[in-house]
Amino acid sequence: MPQFRLETNLPRDQIPKEFSTELLQALAETFGKPEELCAVTIVPDQIMGHGTNEEPYGQATLMSIGKIGEEENFTHSKVISDKIAQLGISPTNLLITFNDMRSLLMLELEDSVL
Repeated sequence: MPQFRLETNLPRDQIPKEFSTELLQALAETFGKPEELCAVTIVPDQIMGHGTNEEPYGQATLMSIGKIGEEENFTHSKVISDKIAQLGISPTNLLITFNDMRSLLMLELEDSVL
C-alpha cells in the first residue's frame, strides 16, 4: 500500500479541496495500484525552513512495500512533483524521502523468529 505524506508551509486555504483526491489518483497510477490501496496525507501550515527563501516548500515521505528503487523513484518523483507544482511548490523546493517497507518488514520478521 503506497502511502504519501506531504508537510508544507502552505496555508490550508491555498490547497484546493480536491487536491488530495487528485494526488491519490496520480499515486495510484504511478504505482499501478488501485486507489483503495493508496493513502495520501497533506499537512499544511508548517513552520519550515529551506535555504534562505520564503517560497512554498514541501517535505514528503513516500512509503511502499516494493516498487521503490532507483529506476522507479525517477518516475514517482516526476509524477508527484508535477502534481505538487500545481500548488506552487517548485520541484527544487520539494524533498521526497523514499522508504521501501519491504526491507523493514523483513527485519521485523527476522527479529520475531529469533
